[in-house]
Amino acid sequence: MKKDFFFLWVFIFFFGINSYSQKSNFLYERGNEICQKSNNKIFCKAIEFYNKKQYDSCYAYSNRALMIARTKKEKDFFNCIQGYSAFINKLYTKALLNISEISEDKSYNQIKLYLLGNIYLNSKKYDKSVLSFKEWIENDSVNNRSVRKTIYHNLGLCYIYKKDYAKANEYFNKELNLIQAIDTAALISAKMDLANVYYNQYLDDKAIPLFKEAYDLSKFYSDVRLKQNSARNMAVVEKNRKNYQKSIEYYMEYGNWKDSIWNRDKIWELTEKDKQLAVAQKQQEIVLQEEELKRQALVQKSLAVGASGLLIFLGFLGYFYRELKSKNKFITQQKEELNVANKTKDYLFSVVSHDLRSPINTIKRQHEKLKRQLKNKEYDAVSETTNNAIALTESTSHLLNNVLHWSLEQNNQLSFKAEEYPLKPLVEQAVYNFEEIAEAKNIALTTNLEATILVKADKESLKIVLRNLLDNALKYTGENGKIEVKTYKDSEEFSTIEIKDTGFGISEEKLAKIKELEDLSIDKINRSEGVGLGMLLCQTLIKKNNGKLLIDSELNVGTTIRILLPNASA
Repeated sequence: MKKDFFFLWVFIFFFGINSYSQKSNFLYERGNEICQKSNNKIFCKAIEFYNKKQYDSCYAYSNRALMIARTKKEKDFFNCIQGYSAFINKLYTKALLNISEISEDKSYNQIKLYLLGNIYLNSKKYDKSVLSFKEWIENDSVNNRSVRKTIYHNLGLCYIYKKDYAKANEYFNKELNLIQAIDTAALISAKMDLANVYYNQYLDDKAIPLFKEAYDLSKFYSDVRLKQNSARNMAVVEKNRKNYQKSIEYYMEYGNWKDSIWNRDKIWELTEKDKQLAVAQKQQEIVLQEEELKRQALVQKSLAVGASGLLIFLGFLGYFYRELKSKNKFITQQKEELNVANKTKDYLFSVVSHDLRSPINTIKRQHEKLKRQLKNKEYDAVSETTNNAIALTESTSHLLNNVLHWSLEQNNQLSFKAEEYPLKPLVEQAVYNFEEIAEAKNIALTTNLEATILVKADKESLKIVLRNLLDNALKYTGENGKIEVKTYKDSEEFSTIEIKDTGFGISEEKLAKIKELEDLSIDKINRSEGVGLGMLLCQTLIKKNNGKLLIDSELNVGTTIRILLPNASA
């Protein structure tokens, strides 16, 4: 059995980096010293973003800081934090380049070794990773327990990949000796790592009890990722032992953790509650306004009766008439907003009921098929049926995410903050999340990204747009197709993200309806004409970012989508 080490390693690695930062205040103190001494806004911004763990912004500002840094102390520091930010964003080549630019200042020696070890491990250069980690251990004069534990863990991973199981066993045991009994997450992962060492050597008597201990511990721990991995390990163990019924139970538990129905129900529940709250607030405001109008009418009558002259009476009458007209106009506006809220709620319910009906029925049929296959002992077909059910569940989850994002945006609850940051890391991250899906469909997913582009936009809303557009491109591109993602500076005002596929394309009629979304309100949408929530959400968020969404398509040739975003100010 081959366990998926990458997922667990990511979890343990970030734990280790954070522990390292907490134990040593060197970078924090050095950064404050440079900021106070130079009083340079760019320097201080880069340091502030690093301290707040906002690594995208830290990467951009430290790059600007390096352009104006003059002293060796400044260059060493900003190379260090930019290298760390590049590593966090999985830009390993850039991280290595930054580390190589740091001088031989001994203050940075341990930090450099620690980062190098982890970069090489991520880059699958296991021999170099081992050398860096061992040199760190030799030079560790303070006996940093938490970092040493992480290094033992990563050395164990290196030796597993090198298939030196004796060494892997040695370092995982060293890690286990440093783990405290209350550190449940570390205990679970260490036991699974040791179990994999034994299992790869076919020492089942030692491996299986450890897998079982990790699985039992994970039941009492809240981390869903550990629950997923421990259930998956048990499923593979039982499958190899030919205990297929038990294996399927573990696989189903793994699937439940991976795509929790509770999460989908929670999204639906939150959407409904948000809409109900919005409607109730609007209704309450209307009642208050009506009461206010009644009060104003009474005051008007009292003033009219008490008026001593015709001119005074007419003056007060004119005044209150204008007030009444203003209030009526305000109430009309409130009623219109209430109607929009109701139509938005009805539309979201329509999306959920209409678009969920088919996949839910299909998932039901898949489960019935799975039950029938198990009953008939058609074990070879079980895996395919399970994968189909998982794919349908992921598609349904994508729909519910769009519903949630639209609901939050309509209620102004979707966090939105336009900032300046480099475009390349964000696009790389979005593409990376779809590489496995593209590979599974035999689709060539390539990128051509300029590294110098800085844009001003809200990062989280742009991620939502990219996920929707890449998902559509993969969905409507057949096997052996191509998808190219590139960025370029379109003009002094805008930069462009271009997503070009060789998929089925869009008819002229449907393309015209999609382009109408730019100025289309939700109360005018006709779902029967094929206009969905995903594209409406993309248009809304791009418009909110002061950008443009352009679509060109030809049937049976492909589709090209361009996102124009405002450039960052110089």
